Amino acid sequence: MPRTGFRAQPLAALAGAGLAVLALLATPAQAQRVTGTGEVVRGASLPFRVTTFAAGLERPWGAAFLPDGRLLVTERPGRLRLVDKDGTVSPPLGGVPEVVAAGQGGLLDVQLAPDFASTREVYFCHSVLLQGQGGSGAATRLVRARLSADATHLDAAQPILDATPPQSSGRNHFGCRIAFDAEGKLYLSTGDRFIDKMRAQRLDDLAGKVLRLERDGRPAAGNPFIGRADARPEIFTYGHRNPQGLAFNPRTGHLWEAEFGARGGDEVNLLKPGANYGWPLVTYGVDYNGSRIGEGTSRPDVEEPLRHWEPSVSPSGIGFYDGAGFPAWRGSLFMASLSTPGLLRLSTEGDRITGEERLLWGELRFRHVLQGPDGLVYILTDEGRGRILRLEPVAAR
Repeated sequence: MPRTGFRAQPLAALAGAGLAVLALLATPAQAQRVTGTGEVVRGASLPFRVTTFAAGLERPWGAAFLPDGRLLVTERPGRLRLVDKDGTVSPPLGGVPEVVAAGQGGLLDVQLAPDFASTREVYFCHSVLLQGQGGSGAATRLVRARLSADATHLDAAQPILDATPPQSSGRNHFGCRIAFDAEGKLYLSTGDRFIDKMRAQRLDDLAGKVLRLERDGRPAAGNPFIGRADARPEIFTYGHRNPQGLAFNPRTGHLWEAEFGARGGDEVNLLKPGANYGWPLVTYGVDYNGSRIGEGTSRPDVEEPLRHWEPSVSPSGIGFYDGAGFPAWRGSLFMASLSTPGLLRLSTEGDRITGEERLLWGELRFRHVLQGPDGLVYILTDEGRGRILRLEPVAAR
């Protein structure tokens, strides 16, 4: 399929194309320094207040709400903390395995099992140093554990999958986002590890992929490459660079992925079993030195993105919004962006993107975004003195 994602164009060109200009125009909501002390942002599709829900976190990366409304949060240096409903941050939880907190590695995403209320199972992923497993070096690891009844430590933390082979050099592009589908299958994103881009295309290699797994780490039944001698059975999709966002669309049940490109070429993709998403054979981006990557922007055997960005927005975590706090935002996909820093809101119809709004643009590097059980929007800031910001509705004037 041709890779024909939307690219920013002048207003006149959009109007001439007969597009819904106001829906597609990517304009910042407001130019102000966000402090999280309750400032109101106007000029967006609707006004909202920005408050600091929690502070005192170091490089928060992933988060998951417990059924009682408390929030589990990872810190990239290797700590897992619990944030109470009033924003109080706990001391680090015990029982967290050692991680390789170097480069872009560390303790990354965390998710609860679908039946957490009865099993207390927690899944998280991190970078790890492996020795003698087809080589030596760093890799992405998936771990299963149980959260203790008093939520102070993890019990029985057990590695259930390593994205092998390990790579001896480089500490970048670990991917490491987790999602569960309605059947309880686990999806894990892995990065291409940056040094050897073609790992993303090799089906005997777990780098640069989205994996579909049973909860014990085995390949999930019905995976597209089961039975092929030249392919790893865990693979669901391939040809990914550094996928840091995974989220199921609650209105269609389909999995969306956000992918960090090079210079340009950031993508949002609709994932299809067995599909190739092109990296590094085709991309809208160029290398950091300006040189061309691959053979162009399209190939008939490669899936096109739903949306791509030139210049970069550096996407990280994503989350669909379907809450009561912001009725006008229902059905939107929110994306935390690192460079240009800010928050993207993509309006959708089914599995189509119908518009884009840039919120808090140029303000702060955001690592992840998720909907709270209270129907509000929570954003993790990518800061050494990291915070969790909360977007709250205000009455329009």
